[in-house]
Amino acid sequence: MKVGTDGVLLGAWVNPKESFSILDIGTGTGVIALQMAQRSTAELIDALEIDSTAFEQAVENFEASDWGDRLYCYHASLQKFAEEIEEKYDFIISNPPFYTTTFKEDSISNQRVLARHAQSLPFEILIKSTSKLLAEQGACAFVIPFESETEFLNIAAESNLFPNRITRVKGTKNSEIKRSLLQLSFQKSTPEINTLVIEIERHIYTQDYIDLVQGFYLKM
Repeated sequence: MKVGTDGVLLGAWVNPKESFSILDIGTGTGVIALQMAQRSTAELIDALEIDSTAFEQAVENFEASDWGDRLYCYHASLQKFAEEIEEKYDFIISNPPFYTTTFKEDSISNQRVLARHAQSLPFEILIKSTSKLLAEQGACAFVIPFESETEFLNIAAESNLFPNRITRVKGTKNSEIKRSLLQLSFQKSTPEINTLVIEIERHIYTQDYIDLVQGFYLKM
């Protein structure tokens, strides 16, 4: 699978603070988990991936990184994982699947279809499992389509998870908002809300975007 802007953006944007343990749900090839290892001092960084090919790539990438002793990937569904794991995580992060419209499987590979179709991990299951796995003083973060923001936050509120930070992402200054970056916790607060613009024009990035993600690209 390709390294997407959404995942890198989320991994650069979140604030894991002084977390001891971090969980990346739906890690794909491990990019966000690797970002968490690069950005934090967490001693335990677990990743979860249901697709066997992506799981194998994530394990290979973890072992090849400088942080292999802090990274571990589980090959399981979120539902099964949440049922079996007893410990709580200080920080949980996910770039969940979110294609909800009808699609043709021959348009892209089956693995990418699964990774990007919301039926493989509905928001309700993602939120309910996250609330079970999250420590009382912990935080969680997600990147979702902006059009789903209200629905997602309503579902989160049912599990007593409330937004603390919201950044809405636009491709260019004059384009529509496409994504919402959300950081939530069990503590109610007035969320910090802002907007991030990625490009001035094609392949010419804004300084805000460069400052945020340049630590994760060889050329930026």
